[in-house]
Amino acid sequence: MSLAMDLTPLRESRDFRLLYAGFLGALLGTLMTSVAVAWQVYDLTGSAAHVGLVSLARALPLVAGVMVGGVLADRRDRRALMLWTRLPLTLVAAALAFNALLPDPYLWIIYFCTGLTGLLAGLGGPAMLAAIPALVGTQRLAAAGALTASSTQLAALLGPALGGVLIAGPGLAACFAVDALGFLVFSVALLFVRPLPPAAAPSGRGVRQAFASIGTGLRYVRRDRIVIGLLLIDAAAMVFTMPQALYPVLADEQFGGGPGVLGLLYAAPALGALVGAATSGWTGRAGGHALIGAVLLWGLGLTGFGATSFLPVALLLLALAGFGDLISETLRSALLQHGTPDELRGRVSSLWMVQATVSPALGNAGLGFLAGVTGARGAVITGGVVCVLATVVVAVAFPELRRARLGEGARAESAQRVS
Repeated sequence: MSLAMDLTPLRESRDFRLLYAGFLGALLGTLMTSVAVAWQVYDLTGSAAHVGLVSLARALPLVAGVMVGGVLADRRDRRALMLWTRLPLTLVAAALAFNALLPDPYLWIIYFCTGLTGLLAGLGGPAMLAAIPALVGTQRLAAAGALTASSTQLAALLGPALGGVLIAGPGLAACFAVDALGFLVFSVALLFVRPLPPAAAPSGRGVRQAFASIGTGLRYVRRDRIVIGLLLIDAAAMVFTMPQALYPVLADEQFGGGPGVLGLLYAAPALGALVGAATSGWTGRAGGHALIGAVLLWGLGLTGFGATSFLPVALLLLALAGFGDLISETLRSALLQHGTPDELRGRVSSLWMVQATVSPALGNAGLGFLAGVTGARGAVITGGVVCVLATVVVAVAFPELRRARLGEGARAESAQRVS
């Protein structure tokens, strides 16, 4: 069995290549813009609270957009939905660039554009997740998930750095302009992707039917124990172990370093994740046991990180945690898409995206609060231990999750369809 990353989805599917390239370019621009917005808001207000509020201004519309986007993704052509939510983002980024060129930029424009970005990203996000099985086939979902996760990690490494270079050089407007260009290229790429209608769009329109459609998705999730197990194990990984907010304190108090050490702490998990992506070829035939092991590696790695004061060991443990996180993310996404009927993938994906948005925020906030009681080091150790224990509980309580598999050993698609 090959360990090398499976590039088959890129080789075999022209449409997936277009979607992947557009997604990576747009994501780089988005992460550059996030740095630029934070810098501009702090420059205009001198307030760290405003920087936090502008992040909230994006997160709340994003969650609302995801819930509506899940319903739309099961009722409308998914390619068209992606196109008509990504193309306007070109104009939003252009508006931020124009505002940055003004002698006195308007703070309210930044807030408005940030909120609109979150809303549009949420509306189109479930459509993209729901479209991937149609582009690569269910047997290549793990490979597609690894490719997507690795591009996210690569963008997380390069995007902020490129944003900083542009801010220090040409300026904020150039950063926003590159973001606009990225969304334009993504939109053009989508024009060449084939139509992607859902397999069986639900009948009926209107607000009442939309709420009924969301209820159908919730009932499916409640009845499918593999999906419930995936959501719970994702929560175990995200809610209890998100120490990024504590890195500045840990760099100073635990490792006695400055900004250089802080940068290493942020980079180590991403490096481990990239190694995980590069060696993810085996995941196409893996399943629940490998997923549980990967989440345990994440939790144990962070527990050890909190317990050591020797920087090289700490960086190694963070890299191992990042490796586990990449593998678990790949398998969670693949198992979720594999076991969900096509006509429900949009709504189930929207619930997944809501959790993926809310859980890290809760995790960072929770660890920040706990650090006030136990100290930063104690908070990281406690979070890691709780993650391990919660993962074990989920694994024991949901044997269906342990037995879930991809590839030739995968379970047949659920016979229980919710109409």
